[in-house]
Amino acid sequence: MKTYSISEVAKKLNLTVYTLRYYDKEGLLPFVERNPNGTRLFKESDIDALKIIECLKSTGMPIKGIKTFIDWCSDGDDTLQQRYDMFMERKADVEAQMEELKKTMAVIEHKCLYYKTALEAGTEEIHKSNKISMTQ
Repeated sequence: MKTYSISEVAKKLNLTVYTLRYYDKEGLLPFVERNPNGTRLFKESDIDALKIIECLKSTGMPIKGIKTFIDWCSDGDDTLQQRYDMFMERKADVEAQMEELKKTMAVIEHKCLYYKTALEAGTEEIHKSNKISMTQ
């Protein structure tokens, strides 16, 4: 079975070695084995678990919540409902974030059109005669 060093995993996942050590210190990597010298040896399944950790982190989940999830995984089938509920909550949070981003994108698209037409006309005056625009 192939194992990876911490620097190989960091490069593979576009993370820093410091981040991986921090995750380990916070108890997010209890599954990672060490050799007799104490060097972390990552398996492919560990990399997959780190991808889930990064996914949860990207949803805004705090490290403490991710640690709880990792603990539930270690506890086995008794925590399937908690894990399912947690992912349903994450899904709802991401959907809300996406809706906010859609609103933000609509404003950005409006301003891109505003400036494009102003550039084509050589002046913003074309917008000022129509209506009061949002702040430049």
